[in-house]
Amino acid sequence: MGIADKIRELSRQHLDEITEIRRHIHANPELSFQEYNTAEYITSVLEKAGLRATRIAKTGLVVTIQGNKPGKTIALRADTDALPIIEKNEVSYKSKNEGIMHACGHDAHSAALIGAAIILNELKQEWSGTIKLIFQPGEEKLPGGASIMIKEGVLENPSPDSIIAQHVFPTLEAGKVGFCAGSYMASCDEIYLTVKGKGGHAAMPATYINPLLIASEILIELNNKFMKQPKNDTPTVLAFGKMHANGATNVIPQEVTIDGTFRTMNEAWRNEAHELIRNTIVAKAKELGGDCEVRIEKGYPVLLNNDVITANARNAAEEYLGKDNVVTLEKRMTSEDFAFYSLLKPACFYRLGTANAARGITSGVHTSTFDIDEKALETGMGLMAFIAINELSK
Repeated sequence: MGIADKIRELSRQHLDEITEIRRHIHANPELSFQEYNTAEYITSVLEKAGLRATRIAKTGLVVTIQGNKPGKTIALRADTDALPIIEKNEVSYKSKNEGIMHACGHDAHSAALIGAAIILNELKQEWSGTIKLIFQPGEEKLPGGASIMIKEGVLENPSPDSIIAQHVFPTLEAGKVGFCAGSYMASCDEIYLTVKGKGGHAAMPATYINPLLIASEILIELNNKFMKQPKNDTPTVLAFGKMHANGATNVIPQEVTIDGTFRTMNEAWRNEAHELIRNTIVAKAKELGGDCEVRIEKGYPVLLNNDVITANARNAAEEYLGKDNVVTLEKRMTSEDFAFYSLLKPACFYRLGTANAARGITSGVHTSTFDIDEKALETGMGLMAFIAINELSK
């Protein structure tokens, strides 16, 4: 029996166990950087499997598995935090923590990585090198748990030659996976504007400078410059989703606040665009007799899937699952803090199909009805283990 067949068999054997682990994590979600109970639970599960987890970044975990002889080091990463969403699924494993839900599949990521760890440990006499397992907190919240874990040395002692992660994909049927080489997910920055004018009585227009009108002009100017007539062909999104003006029907406020996001696929353009955004806003506000404070918080960088590592992972997936079950993904303007790892190490971030249309499991991530076809856990744990062993052999 070849290594792929052995992994497939172990994945089948461990599916019920990993499903229960996923359900426990799902039922007991914790918000970003508050995953203390989750970390303790994962630690206890790993200890039962003969694996020792080390704490890092308060609620993060690192596990190292040694093969039968020295070789390369590969890192596998999962995230553990949940979202502030009220779950509407009526299932036995529904969230017990009101207002908190694993609506982005991090419970599945963690469970699948636990399954991969168990399989890799059981087969460690059949591969050479080192596999580092990373259970990361705080993916959903700036500055991102990845950035904190990196600062605390997660990519050291040993330093991985490459790093790999998978993420649920609710538009792809369970049993399938998807890959995209190159820049796959966008950078994500938060923009906060305070537009200042001069308040007054609405009936006396000569006495005030309306910041709402200035804000409107700023938004139109930015939309024209970045969305309708972009400077280059780099995928770019500049959007604003929140505006607050504490006025009334007959009260012109002193200032207006606006919050938005800027996303792109190119780091050089990202930095250039920040200055262009700032200059455009300030110039338009002054042109209209007001002023504007601009604060741009840099978030996650562009997620880069290394061509070689991604090709290796895709070839492994085609061997493990069959070519018909491996698809090519389009670039996405959503963001992921795995991008921090991808700037430092050759990386591959691929998608794990979790949908089952026949059973009505099709809700998107970050929704109150998101769930997965748990058969995907068998695919997830087995494929991660096989990709890791395949990469170690290169």
